[in-house]
Amino acid sequence: MTSYEKLLLENKAWAHEKVAEDPDYFNRLATLQKPEFLWIGCSDSRVPANEITGTHPGEIFVHRNIANLVVNTDVNLLSVLDYAVNHLKVKHVIVCGHYGCGGIKAAGTTDDFNLVLNMWLRNIKDVYRLHRHELDKIQDEEARTDRLVELNVQEQVMNLAKTSIIQRAWKNDNLPHLHGWVYGLKNGLIKPVFEMKAGTPIDPLYQFNGVGH
Repeated sequence: MTSYEKLLLENKAWAHEKVAEDPDYFNRLATLQKPEFLWIGCSDSRVPANEITGTHPGEIFVHRNIANLVVNTDVNLLSVLDYAVNHLKVKHVIVCGHYGCGGIKAAGTTDDFNLVLNMWLRNIKDVYRLHRHELDKIQDEEARTDRLVELNVQEQVMNLAKTSIIQRAWKNDNLPHLHGWVYGLKNGLIKPVFEMKAGTPIDPLYQFNGVGH
C-alpha cells in the first residue's frame, strides 16, 4: 500500500467512526458553516489548527502559509479574510505562529533560497529590521529566533488592522477581535503574545478615510 492510499483508507475509517458515533454528523456539516474563528497559521505540518485547539470541523476557518504572514498584496489571504469577516461574520481572527519555525529561522540568515522564497521571507526580514535593537541584544540564537517568532506574530496582527476589511468591520460591527498566539512544539501549549480588541486605534497613516475611527 502506498502512502497516499493509506490516507484514503484512514479517511474511510474516520468517516465510518463519525457516523457510528453520530449518524447525523455529516448531514449537519453539509448544511451549515458558522465558525467563530479565523485562524491564520503556519503551513508547518506539526501545527494543525483543529488538533491543537480541540475544535471540530465547522468550528474554525483556516488559512495557512509559511510563517503565518499577513501581506497586503496576498490576494489569497485577503480573499479568505474578506469571506471570513464579511460573510461568515467571525468574531475572532487569530494569527498563530510557533516556536522553532523554519521560515523564521531562514529569514534570519543571508542564505539564498531562490526567487519566490526570497520574496516571501523578506517580509520577515522587515520585521527583524523593525525590532533590530531588541533582537541584536539576544546572544542565544534559539532565544533570538523565538523572540522573532513572537514579534512576527505581533506585526502580522497589526497588518490585519491596517486592512480596509478589518477597519470597515470594526466600524460597522465592532468585530472581529484580533489575537496573536504562539504554539510551543516542545510542550503543545499556546501562548498569547498580542491582542487588538475591535476598534483599537492604529497609526493614522494606515487609517482609510471614512473607515474606522
